[in-house]
Amino acid sequence: MADIFREIDEEVRRDKAAELWKKHGWVVTGLAVLAVLAVAGWQFWLHRENQASQAVGARLEAALKSSRDGDGAQAETILKELAAQAPAGYRQIARFRLAAETAKRDAAAGAAAFDALAGDASLGQLYRDLARLRAGILRVDLSPYAEVKTALEPLAAPEGVWRHSAREFLGIAALKANQFEDAGRWFDAAITDPQAPQALRQRVELYLALVRGGPVTVKN
Repeated sequence: MADIFREIDEEVRRDKAAELWKKHGWVVTGLAVLAVLAVAGWQFWLHRENQASQAVGARLEAALKSSRDGDGAQAETILKELAAQAPAGYRQIARFRLAAETAKRDAAAGAAAFDALAGDASLGQLYRDLARLRAGILRVDLSPYAEVKTALEPLAAPEGVWRHSAREFLGIAALKANQFEDAGRWFDAAITDPQAPQALRQRVELYLALVRGGPVTVKN
């Protein structure tokens, strides 16, 4: 008897399932088609993005090669194109490279280009500070020590990400201006920082030797 009731129950379930499929089967089929199309569309988008990224990367490499080969004009042309049209990440790289390339032929113009990056609120603070550092470094040979100090001193704070380079070039700027006390202070701050890179320590040791020697008197 139990087997008979079980068969009847299964028959009723099959009938209900068939009825539901007749009423709503098109919904299930439609959803399945949409899922397949969505996956296909996503894969196609990823493929196109990958192709575009490879093309932009190739253009950036072409700019770097032109720079290495001494063709600054061609490098700048490509970098300007990328800075205007490339995706966000590549665009940022291109802008920094373009400022550096500009500085090769005109240090003042390069410093101004880095100033523009430092003032761009769309960039993260880390990159804005890097731009300030690069502009300040360029001005070591362009501007009075007081101006270089104003630009770089905020970056030389104990927790500053770029403090090592900022201190080094503050010391160099002071040394060039015969401000030996300031130069010694900046070089000491650089060399006593436990996280200072070894290469920087070696350079600063040489600078400190110049500081200890004091001003050179030239007899006429």
